Amino acid sequence: MNRNYLILFLFSLLMTLSGLMTLPPVDRDESRFVQATKQMVETGDYVDIRFQDVSRYKKPIGIYWLQSAAVALSGQGAEAPIWVYRLVSALGIAIAVVGIAWTGTKLFGAKAGLAAGLMMAAIFATAFEARDAKTDAMLLACCVAAQGALAQIYLASRRNEPVAGHLPWVFWIAQGAGILIKGPVSPLLSVLTVAALFAFERDWRWLLKLKLVRGIALVLLIVLPWVILITWKSGGAFLQEAVGKDMIAKVAQGEESHGLPPGFYMLTYSLFMWPFGLIAVGAGLQAINRFWDDPRLRFCLAWYIPFWLVFELIPTKLPHYVMPAYPGMALLIGWLLTLPAEEANAPLRRWQSWLWWATAFGHVVVSIGLAVVCIGAPLYLAGTFSWWSLPAALAAGYLAFPRQLQVPLARIGAIAVCAGITFSLLFGVIAPSLKPIWLSPAIKAAVDANRPCETSVLASAPYHEPSLVFLVGTKTMLTDVDGVARHLLDDPACALGLAPVADEKKLNDALAGQGKSARRLAEIDGLNYSSGDKLSLGLYRVDK
Repeated sequence: MNRNYLILFLFSLLMTLSGLMTLPPVDRDESRFVQATKQMVETGDYVDIRFQDVSRYKKPIGIYWLQSAAVALSGQGAEAPIWVYRLVSALGIAIAVVGIAWTGTKLFGAKAGLAAGLMMAAIFATAFEARDAKTDAMLLACCVAAQGALAQIYLASRRNEPVAGHLPWVFWIAQGAGILIKGPVSPLLSVLTVAALFAFERDWRWLLKLKLVRGIALVLLIVLPWVILITWKSGGAFLQEAVGKDMIAKVAQGEESHGLPPGFYMLTYSLFMWPFGLIAVGAGLQAINRFWDDPRLRFCLAWYIPFWLVFELIPTKLPHYVMPAYPGMALLIGWLLTLPAEEANAPLRRWQSWLWWATAFGHVVVSIGLAVVCIGAPLYLAGTFSWWSLPAALAAGYLAFPRQLQVPLARIGAIAVCAGITFSLLFGVIAPSLKPIWLSPAIKAAVDANRPCETSVLASAPYHEPSLVFLVGTKTMLTDVDGVARHLLDDPACALGLAPVADEKKLNDALAGQGKSARRLAEIDGLNYSSGDKLSLGLYRVDK
């Protein structure tokens, strides 16, 4: 059993290794997070959160502390490359994978736990988040730890068995850590799970085994010290922005152009649960037919369905918001393995068959879509054919389309390995090869090749992506063309400017008033994937 946990932990890290180093910083969220952490390392201020001179109070401090620890352990200081920051996310997914295997083992047996862990290690959502240096991977680890402990406490109470003494503390420590990572998401998941269970059973007495008073006191001990410090240091601005502007705005209306109607997560399910989405739906449908008789199934369904429904109703939607619910489905895949074949493959009801076939259609569309992206993206964006696209396109899709609802453990393992091949090639080889979309690394290379002084600072217009600040330096100025001209005039010997080649005349006109002109040192052409704009940028300095 312990060997399974070690195998899954190493398998998850191996799944993530490709792409950690080769994938450039991704705009915009990842680059904002890592730049804020970088500034903590530069300034030694580990309480306040800032992106350049602007406060960044949308999320709590937890992920920045973890990334800062990774940077410190690397020994590279503020110059640490992006992969150092991403190690925290890779570790978060690996912990979540082991956590769901631990939960599955306790609920359904070692075989079920191994199957659930393999699924969590090999779906698109975790493959992407493990390579993305922000909150969601470590949040998933906290949610899985809390829910795993809660599941075992609940099941012990249903069986009139004693509760292991460590479980309440695992639950509350995970809640405190989850709040420091991403605010109320982890507690919300547990509250919704408990509420759904109470709705069916009308029994809340088992919650007393959570040691509520001491547990809440522990959460406050974990969370309050930093909240008090940041409230004092920001003059209350943190709570106003994090709660008043960020959280409430997301609940009340679509924020940051991410407002979408209900049904979004249903439509994106097949992608973010690929290649296990169809297998998970089959297991979930069989669980719905049996949950009245099995409290373990009630817990798994209460883990997934209420959280998914609530986030469908919240106007602001991003695909990773529902990722904390996915482990509930992973557990059901493991559970289905424990049944005799005739029970596991019992006929579905008519509406369930329609849902299964609709998911099957989604699975086929996503499989074909990923193959098209793997082959077509290098051809369209880089004008080259990558032989790595073929194995990336062929892996996993067919294997993950079962003829029966119950999928043997060996096949689950094969699907996971094939998915790992696809994700490793997609994120580790194909995506980094798409040079036209990686403008910031190209700009950094041009700046390094043409830097007139060690202290040279770049002013950029109109390219303002956070990855540029992270790669080129915290002092990078994000301005307009007139601002670039002023920057060049303020330090004619060392300053560098970035502006569209089409605005070169405007830049020179602004410099001409001081008897200066701009010399183009390099030209960088590409696509800003965040805005969809094709750009031709010139790197300039004052001509002598």
